[in-house]
Amino acid sequence: MRRIISALLISISTSLAVAQGTPPLQLADGAPDRYVVKPGDSLWGISTKFLKDPYRWGELWKMNAEDVRNPHRIYPGQVISLDRSGTQPQLKLETITEQRREYVDPLRKGIPSIAAQDIEPFLSEPRVIDDNGLIDIAPRVVALQENRVVAGAGDTIYATEVTASNRLLRVFRQGEARFAPSPAGAAEVAAEAGSEPKIWQLFRPVKPLADPDTKETLGYEAEFLGTARLTRSGVPSSFLVLTSKMEIQRDDQLLPAPRQDVPSYIPRAPAKMLTGKVLAMYGGVTFGGPQTVVTLNRGAADGLEVGHVLAVDAAGQLVTNRYQGARTDYRLPDNRNGLMFVFRVFERVSYALVMNATTPVVVGDVVHTP
Repeated sequence: MRRIISALLISISTSLAVAQGTPPLQLADGAPDRYVVKPGDSLWGISTKFLKDPYRWGELWKMNAEDVRNPHRIYPGQVISLDRSGTQPQLKLETITEQRREYVDPLRKGIPSIAAQDIEPFLSEPRVIDDNGLIDIAPRVVALQENRVVAGAGDTIYATEVTASNRLLRVFRQGEARFAPSPAGAAEVAAEAGSEPKIWQLFRPVKPLADPDTKETLGYEAEFLGTARLTRSGVPSSFLVLTSKMEIQRDDQLLPAPRQDVPSYIPRAPAKMLTGKVLAMYGGVTFGGPQTVVTLNRGAADGLEVGHVLAVDAAGQLVTNRYQGARTDYRLPDNRNGLMFVFRVFERVSYALVMNATTPVVVGDVVHTP
């Protein structure tokens, strides 16, 4: 395994092309010469020990543009050394001779890009429906156990028929649910969907997500209610509610639960200049700090990818100056406030985790390629 990792990180002959005007890498104050990877570490956490700009992690490894899009496998127990001898610093994995041993446990897992506990709940809960037509297709709750008004975990609910021709195309690229636009797409659905999903998510359609500048609708964010398991197909279909975050009612709807893969991509800046805004704070608050999840008005259609790091600016204050009896208002320039890591991308909307911020991040703040 160590040889594979070394081949990935050390024998890469093509280094990242540094764009004209890109400043040289700046090491973090007190950057260590050696670091032993520990359980619970993340790529972001380790990179902050070595770099002032953690998103330039790939450059420090001298990776090329294609390599940084692949999972970066670093394992607990490995030793990372910092080589300062060249014109640019570089990281390497040290070769350690260990006593031969037999392993009974499964192979070690590589550390994730960012701490799993910070984003795991958000890998499945926020659902952005790109086309409102999906709401007309998703199964709908028509009755609750014992004719109750609300239901929760442990209750049985009944929904409109769930069939293979439901036209739900279970392709979950970062949790996206698509649907076949016509019955003619049934063959495509059957080919991609595979077996009928057993675990579903309950949701309630809510307000559309509107771009703060153009006012254009970017998608429809669904309010996550809980999870359910399909227990019987038919008319109606039966579901057992497994978890409930909110009370479940008639006319709530279901979608197949997406995969909950913790991103393991190299933190990196977008290859082109991207500019957007903080559309909302997850949970309905108006401001937040580090480890806050935010919604952005940019997505895959704009070139945003999982693993991209964006800078967030604090809006310049409005100040008043009085001189010789005259009042003049000035808007001060925006200032760099912090960084955020994009971990879930839909077509026109994305979710990002605020990694650091000097002042609170608020709705309407500008984000851009750092």
